Formats: sequence, C-alpha cells, structure tokens
Amino acid sequence: MNQEVTDFIEALKEPWQVQQSNNLREVVHQAIPDVHERIQYKKPHFLKNGKYAAVISTSKDAVSFTIFNATALELPEGMFDGPPERKTLKLRKGDSVDSGRLVSLVSQASGSL
Repeated sequence: MNQEVTDFIEALKEPWQVQQSNNLREVVHQAIPDVHERIQYKKPHFLKNGKYAAVISTSKDAVSFTIFNATALELPEGMFDGPPERKTLKLRKGDSVDSGRLVSLVSQASGSL
C-alpha cells in the first residue's frame, strides 16, 4: 500500500467517501495482488505491469471508480458509463456495490495487462 494513496483517502472530507474509497481500493488489491499504487493527476491510480488498471476519483457528491481495458467485459446494464475501453461506476452517498462482482470485473479487465 502506497502512503500517498492512504493520505489521499484519509484527507477526503466526507466519511462515506473515505469508506467507499477504501472499499474500492480493497477490491483492486483482491483482484490484482501485485498491483502498484500511485497518485497521478491528483487521484489514486492502480497499475499492473506499468499499465493502468483502475482509478478512484472523487467529486463533491460522488466517488467514481474507473476500470481500464474494459472492452471485453460483460457489464450490468446501466451501472457503468464511458467508452468501451474504460468504464466508470459513479457511487453516491448511501449507494452500495457488490464487491465480489467488482473484484471479478477488475480481475478480468486486468488479466491481459
């Protein structure tokens, strides 16, 4: 775990955003055991073999989670937005997400990186 990423998450103003970001970070670590974390463009990026696998970004009222290399994924209808190569899930306060399903999606997407 990268201390800069930990500091970024802990500095978020909303407790629910801290919780969601930590949950999403754990999803990435379960999906990609040897993942490399870093802060880039002022947000946590997760890389496998030097290639982007996922990113967490926050706004005033949401936490977004983008999965890269997503072209071949079969995604739930209406859950993700974005072009075929990268799909973004936007979570708002009170939203829940199936962590097991996300682990599977990130694992599939990063499998060829």
